[in-house]
Amino acid sequence: MAVSPSRVAAFKILIRVERESAYAVELLHSALLDDLSPADRNLATDIVMGVQRWRSALDATFAGLVPRGLAKLDLEVLTALRMGAYQLAKLTRIPAHAVVNETVELVKLARKRSAAGMVNAVMRKLQPNLDPYVSGLQGIDYLADALAHPRWLAERWVNNFGYGRADLICTYDQQIPATVLRLTHPEDADALAQQGVQLGAGALMRNARVVKSGDVIAAEVFRAGRVAIQDEGSQLVAALVSAGEQERQGMKILDCCAAPGGKAAAMAARWPHAQIFAAEIHPHRARLMRRLVPQENVFIVTADALHLPFRAEFDRVLVDVPCSGTGTLARNPEIKWRLTPEDINDLQARQIAILSAAMRHVASGGRLIYSTCSLEPEENEQVVAACLSNQSEFRVIPVARELLRLKESGELVWENVAQLVSGDFLRTLPGVQPCDGFFAAVLVKN
Repeated sequence: MAVSPSRVAAFKILIRVERESAYAVELLHSALLDDLSPADRNLATDIVMGVQRWRSALDATFAGLVPRGLAKLDLEVLTALRMGAYQLAKLTRIPAHAVVNETVELVKLARKRSAAGMVNAVMRKLQPNLDPYVSGLQGIDYLADALAHPRWLAERWVNNFGYGRADLICTYDQQIPATVLRLTHPEDADALAQQGVQLGAGALMRNARVVKSGDVIAAEVFRAGRVAIQDEGSQLVAALVSAGEQERQGMKILDCCAAPGGKAAAMAARWPHAQIFAAEIHPHRARLMRRLVPQENVFIVTADALHLPFRAEFDRVLVDVPCSGTGTLARNPEIKWRLTPEDINDLQARQIAILSAAMRHVASGGRLIYSTCSLEPEENEQVVAACLSNQSEFRVIPVARELLRLKESGELVWENVAQLVSGDFLRTLPGVQPCDGFFAAVLVKN
């Protein structure tokens, strides 16, 4: 029996995610899926993302059925079992016998034929859903086991945000997030509608649109770079760079860690006559950014954020640092299985170094926006505090004031501005707001 192309593609992607620490979303938009029909592409995407979201809960369904334990399984066998368990639990329209047969055939295709008998036996004993394994769980057990999050991460969020918000975050992470667009021109929405893409209004930003149906990727306005896929939290951070300011002749903006370029593109659309310098350390990502950010006023620079070839000459500096990404687990669920508590401290040291270096490029009277897509205070408030302790020329501008300016201008449409504020800083939380989790601080140089 041949394995369907969608499952073969999903299997290959899941293996690479584990072995190469690749990102599932990037592989799902790669040539691996080019030859699949739209239906097969959708199934492959569903399986890949579903397995990553529910990995620990899926493992619990068959851990007791594997004679030698999960730690002894080859990655190919473990991946096939996870795929099979996910399809039985979540894709109920697929006949169980088909799931069992294709799971066994996947193991054979991966040249693990000696495990085929065991996989067949395990699959036939599996329950068709996750309910028996998660019913009656409460508190941290519910967040960690029923909502498939590492226990240390669930405990951390309960301590930092309270149980209610931790529950909202974990629940949001397990859902398929909306595809959100950033429009530059209102007429682009009409062009998308003519190409079969139905849109709804964004929740936070005036220029955001939520895709209700249709293939945005195939739309001409998307391919031409006139609209971009960008989470509303990310759009809000980019808007903070220009909050309350009018474009001035000769304005210069620096984006220190710019790839993949969404915020640079948003700033270029907001200030089309400003010079925007977007730095990226990796040459291949810089080349990709040139295609994704076609605006002529954006200049791509391949350089390390710690050693940028600029003076203190920028009116605005955006420092969107590499981070743990814990605010993006709905889109990048593999992160939660890779991250360790030690990683957060390592990232903090790197973030302090990048922010300290970026401060050298801000002109007198200029502003710096520090941002992450992390929920962790070590990467956010603590980084800002550490850098300000050594930089007396800078002070924090309370973000509530800047958000009110965006609200007054009509760019921000979220009614409860106070809900976006944590102390002096911007904070969006997945599930509390319908977007990824972002942090931002606005600093000004005296």
